[in-house]
Amino acid sequence: MADTATALVLAAGQGTRMKSRLAKVLHPIAGKPMLAYVTSAARAAGAEDIVVVVGYQGERVMEAMGEGLRFVWQREQKGTGHAVLQAEGLVGKGEGPLLVLYGDTPLITSDCLAELLTKHRQTAATVTILTTELPRPRGYGRVIRDGAGRVTGIVEEADATPEQLAVKEVNTGIYCFEREALFDALREVRRDNAQGEYYLTDVIGLIMERGGKVEALQWEDSESVLGVNDRIDLARAAALLRGRILEKLMLSGVTVVDPTSTYVDAEVRIGRDSVIYPMTVLEGRTVIGEGTVIGPGARIKDTVIGSGVRIVDSTVEESRIGDGATVGPYSHLRRGTVVGEGAKIGNYAEIKGSVIGARSKVSHHSYIGDARLGEGVNIGAGVVTVNYDGFDKYQTDVEDGAFIGCNVNLVAPVKVEREAYVAAGSTITKDVPEGSLAVARERQSNISGWVRRFKRRKSRNDNRDS
Repeated sequence: MADTATALVLAAGQGTRMKSRLAKVLHPIAGKPMLAYVTSAARAAGAEDIVVVVGYQGERVMEAMGEGLRFVWQREQKGTGHAVLQAEGLVGKGEGPLLVLYGDTPLITSDCLAELLTKHRQTAATVTILTTELPRPRGYGRVIRDGAGRVTGIVEEADATPEQLAVKEVNTGIYCFEREALFDALREVRRDNAQGEYYLTDVIGLIMERGGKVEALQWEDSESVLGVNDRIDLARAAALLRGRILEKLMLSGVTVVDPTSTYVDAEVRIGRDSVIYPMTVLEGRTVIGEGTVIGPGARIKDTVIGSGVRIVDSTVEESRIGDGATVGPYSHLRRGTVVGEGAKIGNYAEIKGSVIGARSKVSHHSYIGDARLGEGVNIGAGVVTVNYDGFDKYQTDVEDGAFIGCNVNLVAPVKVEREAYVAAGSTITKDVPEGSLAVARERQSNISGWVRRFKRRKSRNDNRDS
């Protein structure tokens, strides 16, 4: 389509005020780089082609953003105007409007950009400026209008008169351009300023001088159009984005008991009638079914959780949990764990790379690593699968209906077959046949009078030392 919009996102700067070795646009917010929010908003607003200008750590930016975008380099950072000019070969020839955005504005919404595009098209403008009002607009260029409300110019704060400084409407730096007019003007921009840079804002005056039509869309939600310059801004933006995520979840039928102490990443999905208690962190691509209760105090990352599950005060990473299962409190499910339907993981249990069959129970203070547990298995308190010999990991198999007593060591590789029992306190080094009882411990012997003799001997030694 001739009128298809293109988005050009400027993301070449280092962001020195972040005081970080990581490029500013790659700093994560709710599980995604802040740049990803900008590109997603542009695409949702109707930009089918998105070009990102990269510079500092450009390879890392391209790797993090993945496919579906085009990239162009700004090898030397000579200002915003210079950055846009680098993309002329990719975006200069199209007929549709060109959105110019910044990669450090993660709060920008698709609604805002869609409205900017609509106004640009409806008014047949050469450039449409996105503006907003700030109660204390320090550091921003002021948008000057005439008595009829038409934009007559943008005045930088350093050059503004006292009357112009009193203006609350500011330039956000986000624009919608007609491409030919933009690049014609850019080639005439000079860098005779204190920073020695080519400013994109200088294009506005040049377009006006040539008789181009300048329009402005004033956006009421000023928070959504502001950029991130330092760690304080990053924290504020993260709080606002998390609020949006939680509001969307609550409107979809999820109960969030205390949004101020609940942290949910942007790509987390939760079914209706689930309840998220305070101090819970849900990260990555976690998916939670319906009627599940999470928390308080749970941290879950990249995990698929069924419906009717209960997880309390536990950490779960890259695992799968079936319907009706319970976990915790204070348990740790590590990568590769699969918990079957109706299974129970007790207090202070740790499970790694294991399959826990349906309706099986792993009691408190147990470690299950590299194991395959069948259905209806009972693992008593303090059971350990001894899976590592210092060089290699080995597997333990416990088949359906087996019963493992408390404080048992299962030294892998080993198999406990169907319906077999292992007596408490045993160290099992050989396979246990189906239906058998395995006992592997010393026979108990009681030594009469040992305690009295021990205390008498200890008392004599203490007296000798004194």
